[in-house]
Amino acid sequence: MIIVTTESIPGLEIKKCLGLVKGSTVQSKHIGNDIMAGLKTIIGGEIKEYTDMLNEAREKAIRRMEEEAESLGANAIVAMRVATSSVMQGASEIIAYGTAVAAEQKI
Repeated sequence: MIIVTTESIPGLEIKKCLGLVKGSTVQSKHIGNDIMAGLKTIIGGEIKEYTDMLNEAREKAIRRMEEEAESLGANAIVAMRVATSSVMQGASEIIAYGTAVAAEQKI
């Protein structure tokens, strides 16, 4: 599956637009990570536990979006975006979305 943030794919021609696809996950904080994060806010620096957690959540959302595109018969997703929002204290939604397309080599 080709996934791009642009509206076109260099070297390929979009033959058919199959529609909006999305994938999301809601990720909550872990009490152990909160303790470490609290200490890091005192001394400064990256809170690696949260960085890792958000990277994993983004990958999961993108994977779910990709699965939805595959179910439509797409071989690419264009105009892909990732967004996040807070759904409650200590929990965030990560959503990946884009347009599923059927693309072929330009002749």
